[in-house]
Amino acid sequence: MVTDVINVDAEFAVARQTMWDFLLDPQTYPRMFHGIGDCALAETSDTQPVLLIRAVHAGIELAVPALRLQVGRDTETFELQCPGLGSFVAFRLRGDEQHTRVGITLFGAGRIHPWIAEQDNESVIAWVRAGLTLIAEAVLGAQTSVLSNGEESGSKLQVATMKQMVSTGVVRTYRPDRIAKQLGGLAKWGFNLAGGYAAAAGHSPRRPALIDSWGTLTFGETHSRTHRLASALGFLGIGARDKVGLLSRNHITMVETMVATGKLGVDTVLLNTGLSPGQIEEVANRHGLSAVFVDDEFDAQVTYIPAEVPRFATTPDTVFERYTVEDLICLDAPTFARPAQPGGLIVLTSGTSGMPKSAQRPQPKGFGTVAALLSRIPLRMDETMLIPAPLFHTWGLAALQISTPIRATVVLPERFDAEDCLRLIEQHRITALIVVPVMINRILDLPPRIRDRYDTSSLRVVASCGAPLSGQAVLRFMDLFGDVLYNVYGSTEVSWATIADPADLRAAPTTAGRPPHGTKLAVLDQNLRPVPIGVTGRIFVLNHMLFDGYTDAKPPTEWDGLLDTGDLGYVDADGLLFVAGRDDEMIISGGENVFPRPVEEALSHLPQVSEVAVVGVPDPDYGQRLAAFVVTREGFGLDRDMVCNYIRHRLSRFSVPRDVTFLEALPRNATGKILKRMLIQPS
Repeated sequence: MVTDVINVDAEFAVARQTMWDFLLDPQTYPRMFHGIGDCALAETSDTQPVLLIRAVHAGIELAVPALRLQVGRDTETFELQCPGLGSFVAFRLRGDEQHTRVGITLFGAGRIHPWIAEQDNESVIAWVRAGLTLIAEAVLGAQTSVLSNGEESGSKLQVATMKQMVSTGVVRTYRPDRIAKQLGGLAKWGFNLAGGYAAAAGHSPRRPALIDSWGTLTFGETHSRTHRLASALGFLGIGARDKVGLLSRNHITMVETMVATGKLGVDTVLLNTGLSPGQIEEVANRHGLSAVFVDDEFDAQVTYIPAEVPRFATTPDTVFERYTVEDLICLDAPTFARPAQPGGLIVLTSGTSGMPKSAQRPQPKGFGTVAALLSRIPLRMDETMLIPAPLFHTWGLAALQISTPIRATVVLPERFDAEDCLRLIEQHRITALIVVPVMINRILDLPPRIRDRYDTSSLRVVASCGAPLSGQAVLRFMDLFGDVLYNVYGSTEVSWATIADPADLRAAPTTAGRPPHGTKLAVLDQNLRPVPIGVTGRIFVLNHMLFDGYTDAKPPTEWDGLLDTGDLGYVDADGLLFVAGRDDEMIISGGENVFPRPVEEALSHLPQVSEVAVVGVPDPDYGQRLAAFVVTREGFGLDRDMVCNYIRHRLSRFSVPRDVTFLEALPRNATGKILKRMLIQPS
């Protein structure tokens, strides 16, 4: 049991003023002290700053009351006070430019929460000293921001992978006849979509594999139909190492096309539905496409592709005079010869900062991809999975790929509509929902009377990826739908980097999570050296699904096999990654490094704000300044002064946006990412 008075003394070889500056910065506490998920300045009329702390330990949320920060006149002492409970923490710093002696007195710490009262003094003292030590290491430049989850040892990684496969049921230890058929499909076609559907067909041919608005296919039907489609394409002269374009919404025919081209050894370029005709022409010319598969509604977007390039309709009831995919499947074509290697998938980057680049997706070499995601997201065998996230996007594609080894039934809506999404969850008893963050926000924007119409109790997993989720949206979603949310951080180039599970998100709602199985992550400085815990740097990632390179650009920077994500972030004391934003989004205002993300996060907590984007713009006096673009909720009023005052009370003065523009909607691409360049230079 803790006593009313606990004293902590420590000494460090750092300058007193530097230690003082760290301890007075609210962001030091969630970064350097275990169990603190957030610490923010409250908006208050109090003349003294008030800190709001979110803390969780061993899954228990600690109800930390608001703490008043009172700084002594001698700039060597300060207190965090909780007058209502009669508790406080007093800090005393003594020293010079070389050393600092820190003395801390905790009074009435056990009154804050029963869990704290049950601890002993030694535990509290060790916790305080650990945080102080991380501060000192940050000053001294300790190279500690490297996280690894099994990537270091190949043999251990293989053993852990197989354990994951057996425990999940992907590989079973009984029914050897089915195992032989399952592994036979993988051996023939590889660990890709073609191999996945072949293996699932060998194990469970009658299980529903794909459902869309036009019908349902079993695994057996998917395998046989895609084989006939591949035969027809081969008969028409399309063969190994050719490239075709696919411009389609989510539906069965899109999946069949990807599986068939994979069997035929043809590379498929997944065209983003938000691209302009000129951009699609540039991509088509860049890759020398042999054919294009296109939904009717996107016919105008392939106008500039040469007429001699054949077009096939992915819309079953096409209005154009051209072969449909169904027509090709019905052709009595001779069976094709199996290629030396399966066809690949080429995904276009988001293009939020300009022309999208083409990234060659790697061919999985084993069960490692499945094991990695399942180590952090508890998907089960025979899930019923709803994927409104676009399949031409890395995340939607990854979900489709992982659906085959777990033999999930995948429901594919062509368009995302928030209410229709809830309807499909109820209709199909969906257990796993795969989304991008804007879809989470749209569901939250539904009036309660509409959300309450639908039974979503079947949901066990809601996995989001593709852009940041605000902490406010994270907590609100879990409060409404239960602790089922998983936040995946990754990119086209590195596939996945970290995954935050519900426990992580309850503790720190803005976290990107922890590396999954077989993944190594490092946060590096400009000289490619690991930074200390809590210090912001460039995020580098290593796993076995790093992309095979751009087909049209130089590869990102590498360090010790790890690939630069292009993002900045930090690792906290609990081993959680936090993403500060894109490397090219950080601005220097008045000599201070300023990130838009904390401003966006703070503004998202305003009840009047529906969406917000913050960007850097040139400033004649400070070099750069922040500009905020805000979408308000219907029926709510907000003005520039309210926005600026809100930020002024929470963040540094350089984080206060000078420009505030109110919009009806933010510009987004087809995957829901905000196009910030369109805010700065609207077309």
